[in-house]
Amino acid sequence: MWKFVLPGIAMIGVTYAFARFSFGLFLPHITESLDLTESNAGFVGSTAYASYTLALLTASLFIQKWGQLRVIQLAGISAILGLLGIAFSPNFYILALSTFIAGLGSGWSSPAFSQVAATSLREKDRDRGNTWMNSGTSFGLIVSGPIALLFTEHWRLSFLLFALMAIVVFIWNTIRIPTPASFPSQDKTVTGSRSLKRAKWLIIASIMVGGSSSVFWTFSRSYLTAVYQMSDFESVFFWILMGVSGIIGGVAGSFINKIGLSLSYRLTLLIMMTSLVIITIPNPITIYTSSIFFGVSYIVMTGILIVWSTRIFTSLPSIGVSLSFLSLGIGQSIGSFIAGGTIDAISYPFTFVLFSLIGLVGVIVPTKNSN
Repeated sequence: MWKFVLPGIAMIGVTYAFARFSFGLFLPHITESLDLTESNAGFVGSTAYASYTLALLTASLFIQKWGQLRVIQLAGISAILGLLGIAFSPNFYILALSTFIAGLGSGWSSPAFSQVAATSLREKDRDRGNTWMNSGTSFGLIVSGPIALLFTEHWRLSFLLFALMAIVVFIWNTIRIPTPASFPSQDKTVTGSRSLKRAKWLIIASIMVGGSSSVFWTFSRSYLTAVYQMSDFESVFFWILMGVSGIIGGVAGSFINKIGLSLSYRLTLLIMMTSLVIITIPNPITIYTSSIFFGVSYIVMTGILIVWSTRIFTSLPSIGVSLSFLSLGIGQSIGSFIAGGTIDAISYPFTFVLFSLIGLVGVIVPTKNSN
């Protein structure tokens, strides 16, 4: 299992933690260097989510046409080009274009690796394989955090380093990920209204999780520096702690099997929304607890969404993951843009609490159509 899972973890780390989420880690210095407003930053953050959404729309088609390995390679190339573009961005417009390109990789990688799990792992290992590969985001955060500490004011150099590591991971995946003898064919039941109706609660849950979590990914570190005047070391430690905590998300598959999908979803959502509230309490204990809660809950939650979607679309799981993560991306794209405007107009604390309350509505979403 691990000979496929380990390069998968690395590529997920590159496409999510480096290419998509590290913008939030370096946001204070990028904002200062390029003279961005909070609304500008929110727009740039939303471009990555928008491209993520676009990639998810095409992921299943590309997998059926070119196979899982080619799509994984495409994800790696987009991450490399986007990271290089960010590193050399002279202004807001090039930065927005670069984050858009970088965001494509995450939208292609998750569905492709769900297909790798289906074609290369034994059935009993698939849930674990999927959730461990999904935890690659956390491993990527653990790497990006120390780089931010070592090169605090040199964000361009940091993104160059990310690009170099992305090249290494690209080569690793090219060597290790197999190409099946035949590409997956379109499952006719997937396009039917019956299947889409079964997935409607998955779609709603994914949108709500994406929208409510976007404020934390994009603005949590700038919250610490702007409101609490935390040092670079303190705010980056917050980020690293979030990544370390998220590694626990790798056991989400076993967690789901033990207590069930429905209870797993609700408990995880409550923990995630709690993290958005307690970051607004000006105390080091609650602030860093917020990091732990969000790190664990986000990775577990995305693992839950992967397992939920693959149980609905069993014959071609990449379609289920694409649908779920597409909905997640729509929520994140809208949420990031709205969060930036709300912070500009009102405040950081109000925005985080508001997004937490919105996310809590997701508790009532049923998961009964998961089997």
